[in-house]
This record gives sequence, structure tokens and C-alpha cells, in this order.
Amino acid sequence: MQQKPRPNFGGNNRGRNPNFRREQQQEHRTNRMIRVPEVRLVGENVEVGVYRTEDALRMAEEQGLDLVEISPNAAPPVCRIIDYNKFLYEKKKKEKEMKAKAHKSEVKEIRFTPNTDDHDFDFKAKHAENFLKEGNKVKTYVQFKGRAIMFKERGELILLKFAERLAEVGGLESMPTMEGKRMIAIFAPKAAKKKEKEPKEPREPKEPRVAESKPEDKA
Repeated sequence: MQQKPRPNFGGNNRGRNPNFRREQQQEHRTNRMIRVPEVRLVGENVEVGVYRTEDALRMAEEQGLDLVEISPNAAPPVCRIIDYNKFLYEKKKKEKEMKAKAHKSEVKEIRFTPNTDDHDFDFKAKHAENFLKEGNKVKTYVQFKGRAIMFKERGELILLKFAERLAEVGGLESMPTMEGKRMIAIFAPKAAKKKEKEPKEPREPKEPRVAESKPEDKA
């Protein structure tokens, strides 16, 4: 009796989907990777509704575009008919722009001494204002050397005067504190204020309505 050839259960192709690696690499399932019976189509170039997947694929092919699954967990999954490569390009471009606009907050340091004069104070205040407007924190400290430690009150006055100067763009996170031979104050940027709405013009008061007299009232 001739023996039948045994099925080959070994090798690297056992039960493997040829598109498996591609599906793992893609962010979205597209075209024939979408293996559900129905999908919900949305977008500008289709009539929104639920379609058989085969029909949705045919519509995408007729337009020379791709069927792209954008919400796989919906019931049924939501798809759009778009140019997938163009979609990915625009998505990456937008992410790159957002990353470029994102500002990493830094802590800028500004140093005073108990004998800081008005000119130096104004110069450093302008720098601090710019730092805060850019979204950075400002660590300000008065450095005491030698016998200057006796003038702590003078250092505190400088920092509080500095806080008053920066009040429109930044606020004190806490009152000035001593750390070794430094009196430190940290300022955080204030959120940009929304433009106040222009007051509406007062409406002219309406004249009171005079009640019309009924014929029976005259009788």
C-alpha cells in the first residue's frame, strides 16, 4: 500500500500570513488587510454609511485610492477612502511642526548682590521679563559674601522689588528663602491673558407700552 506524503508542519511558513510583517509595520490596516465583513465609511468623497467591505474596496479602487481603517475598535470599524501615502506624509509633517513649536521650559538664573544699583537692576529685570514671556522659569538670587550676610533684609527687599517689577509676566512660587549664602526666589511665567471682550453698547430703553382701552371700559 502506497503511503500518503505526510503534511509538512515544520519550516517557517506554518500558519503564517504573508502580510503579517507588513501589517505589524503599518500604523493602520489598509485595503485587503481589512478582513471584517462590514465597515462604516466616512469622509467627503463618499456617502456616509455602513457598507460591505468588498463594496468599500471596490469604491476605493474605482477612485484610485486606499481603504484605510481609522477606528478599528468601533462596531463596525470606521474607514476612509484616501491616499494613504499622502495621509502619512501630512501626518508626519504636522507632528514635525508641532514638535518644532513645542518649547522646552528651562530655568534661567539671575544674580544680584546686596549693593546692586538701579541700572543693573533694570537691565536684569528686562532679561527676566523676556525669559518669562518665552515660558521659562527664572531663579533669582542675592549672593552674600563675607560680612554682606549681615544685610539679609536688603537682599529680601531687592527680590520683593523684583517680584513687583515682574508682576505682569511672572509670579513668585514662594517667598524668598536662604540657602547657604544665597537668598533665592523662583518666578514662574503667567499664562497669557485672553483679550477682554469689548463692552457692548447699552441698548436704548424701550418706551413703555400703553395698554389700549377696550370699548367696554369706556362705557
